[in-house]
Amino acid sequence: MERNEKTSKAAAIAVILLVIAIAANFLAVKCFKKTENAPMSDYWTEGSKPAQELRDYVAKVTNPADKENYIPEKDRIAVFDMDGTLVCETYYTYYDTMMFIEFCLHDHPERVSDELKEIAASIKPGYVADETLARNFAKAYAGMTVEEFSDYAVEFGQKYTASFNNMRYIDNAYLPMVELVKYLYENKFTIYVISGTERTTTRAIIANSPFRDYVTPNHVIGTVFEIKQKGYETESSNMNFKYENGDDLVLTGGFIQKNLNGNKSIYIEREIGQRPVLAFGNSGSDTSMMNYTIDSRNPYPAQAYMIVADDDVREWGTQNWDEKSADYEAKGYIPISMKNDFAQIYPEDITRAEEQYVPVETEEEEELAPAA
Repeated sequence: MERNEKTSKAAAIAVILLVIAIAANFLAVKCFKKTENAPMSDYWTEGSKPAQELRDYVAKVTNPADKENYIPEKDRIAVFDMDGTLVCETYYTYYDTMMFIEFCLHDHPERVSDELKEIAASIKPGYVADETLARNFAKAYAGMTVEEFSDYAVEFGQKYTASFNNMRYIDNAYLPMVELVKYLYENKFTIYVISGTERTTTRAIIANSPFRDYVTPNHVIGTVFEIKQKGYETESSNMNFKYENGDDLVLTGGFIQKNLNGNKSIYIEREIGQRPVLAFGNSGSDTSMMNYTIDSRNPYPAQAYMIVADDDVREWGTQNWDEKSADYEAKGYIPISMKNDFAQIYPEDITRAEEQYVPVETEEEEELAPAA
């Protein structure tokens, strides 16, 4: 009798321990899966509304069982503006503008005219980054081969900006956006960068950033400078000559197209040939691209996201969230707050400097400066 009672108690304890073990294993697996399946959780704030909307969107359009929303892999196209959307544009201005200033005033003043030097020296906060300025960028690099120009864009990126502490210009990627692009790529989206920056420069920036694993050079669309075959720069038509082994392609100083506003949608049609289903931007010059994506004639569910530069502690944001977010929502876009949705923007050792704008000295001013 006593032995039976002991046996029953031992069996009961064994059953209880087995149940506890099964429950613990279930919870462990559940927690593991939750962590494993929680995309965009490293650099996006917990509870971020736009991050969750994007997760929900990706979940439905990649689910073959969701007949109404499913998008085949070949049609999962996402387009991104670059400056201010994927990378920093506040040191103190765009990468390509700072590069132009350095090229003219410090690195290669012997290669540019006095007029271009004066233009570079005059660029201060509040300047107009229009097509006229882009034409001057093209003139500055005249005579360089495409490879030389690309190499200089990379070389410039090694310089440190005065607008942030411990930041080279090439250390410009927004970590939350790297995480987002990676998430889309892993879900079989094809990523394009549609930038107002010249194409070779954009390719150099992307190729030397964390985005390089997700964006190939042929998926970069940007502003276009004229390129000719060396020795035929003055020919009126490229039909008048043929490329031969060892020939170089050079920048002529000519300008073809600024890739902003309406040109963004036109270039998407010209070079991609179909509407994207996701678009990401940060300014009014991106709205044509956004509207083209969410046009009612898009055969697939589509979304457009706009980043609001409202963080004035980790970044140099000056935009008002309430005003900007309301404006974007009225246009059908989903606003993203850098301040509230980005848990981290840059690596921890990169911080905002005390001053955003530090005047760039010309070569002549440096020579006249008193010795320290």
